[in-house]
Amino acid sequence: MLEWSAAIAAVAFTILVIYLILTLRKIMATLGETEKTLADARKAVNGITDETEDLIHTANQISEDVKGKVKAIDPLVESAQDVGEMLHDVTSSVKRTALQKNKPKTIHAKEVKPVQIKLK
Repeated sequence: MLEWSAAIAAVAFTILVIYLILTLRKIMATLGETEKTLADARKAVNGITDETEDLIHTANQISEDVKGKVKAIDPLVESAQDVGEMLHDVTSSVKRTALQKNKPKTIHAKEVKPVQIKLK
């Protein structure tokens, strides 16, 4: 009976070892696929990083260009503001002059002597 127990234990141990070997092979295959996926992800990230650097460089150039153009337009905007202020002053002056010419004149009543009416 002891021999049978030892034989059953040996068979069970062999089955366990075979199961562990199969499981480890599946794990190794999964790890290989994971490694490939990570390598592809690294390549993609590196590509995106290069494109992002180019995009940032282009954005900086555009920003500098816009700043230069804004500086060039600045005197024109200030001149337009000055013209606007002058037009406002002229308009205000014309309004004041028009109001002074059209001032309503006051009518002063003369003193009237009372009239007496005689009734017959």
